[in-house]
Amino acid sequence: MQEDFVHLAKTCFENFGDRVKYWVTINEPNLLADMAYLRGWYPPARCSEPFGNCSAGNSDVEPLIAAKQGGSIGIVAHAFMYEPFRDNENDRQAVRRKLAFDVAWIFDPLIYGDYPLEMRKYHGKELPKFSEEETQLVKGSLDFIGINHYSSLYAMDCLHFPCTAIYDRAIAGYVGVTGERDGKLIGERTGMPRFFVVPRGMEKIMDYVKRRYPTMPIFVTKNGYSTAGHHDEQELIQDFKRIKFHKAYLGALARAMRKGANVKGYFIWSIMDNFEWIYGYNVKFGLYYIDRKTLKRTPKFSARWYADFLKNKSYHQGKPNLPKSSWTQNHVLEMGSKVEKQAELY
Repeated sequence: MQEDFVHLAKTCFENFGDRVKYWVTINEPNLLADMAYLRGWYPPARCSEPFGNCSAGNSDVEPLIAAKQGGSIGIVAHAFMYEPFRDNENDRQAVRRKLAFDVAWIFDPLIYGDYPLEMRKYHGKELPKFSEEETQLVKGSLDFIGINHYSSLYAMDCLHFPCTAIYDRAIAGYVGVTGERDGKLIGERTGMPRFFVVPRGMEKIMDYVKRRYPTMPIFVTKNGYSTAGHHDEQELIQDFKRIKFHKAYLGALARAMRKGANVKGYFIWSIMDNFEWIYGYNVKFGLYYIDRKTLKRTPKFSARWYADFLKNKSYHQGKPNLPKSSWTQNHVLEMGSKVEKQAELY
């Protein structure tokens, strides 16, 4: 497989390198390990009790093996942000542990040459070890970090407090997660079960990455709002909630950048409604609505708003404030202040 991947990379570089300047080796290896080898929801559907009822697999070990990887350009991790479920030091430690198990699990080996100490502490021999040669190969091999961020959850400590079986184990870092506390959700629901609207999480996850990897450029490679269920075409096209979502998250991103996060790019997920894993066409993230019978693409209100944002134009007035430009740090910093103010209009 390594030889095949090298052949693929070489072919891509030689044919597209004059136009494509940023490359990602693997997208969301942490999410694949979780969903395919821990829960068994995605192919190849390997798991064990209490996580699921699969025909084969070991949920306590296989996710650790599935995510051992190397890269030389950039890699992308799916990253929730977490907040303490209770106002105590145990849950604050649980937040740090969960971030290490989710985010540092992917980036630490490629930047520092080994898995996080937080994981080594609880996994012993189950966690793969790098040879000296492998350490030298992967250490410092990233040019940038990619973060796919949609939402935040509460994290609760399972070392000192009782938790359900799927959280009270090493593979979960002895951390439980939930989107609800004291009968209140952490944010407004979206079309995905665990994706809530929590704009402050964008600022916090950027701050975490900045502190753990101070010199690394960051790209927000996915950020998006989903709708679900049966809506008529006009309801889907007039997606004011998606506009409000992106304004709030871009405002939070701008705040993180003012505090020193070295953010080099931002990408909305996704350009059009597509096939979303096990949710199929029921969950819709796109800026363009797709008629599944005719395949006609219709821009939603959010597509027009985002086009104006990228051109630094007011969605309401249609008057450019600055010359047309591509995405730049200064552009988002300036527009970030504007979208925070404009969010109240939606």
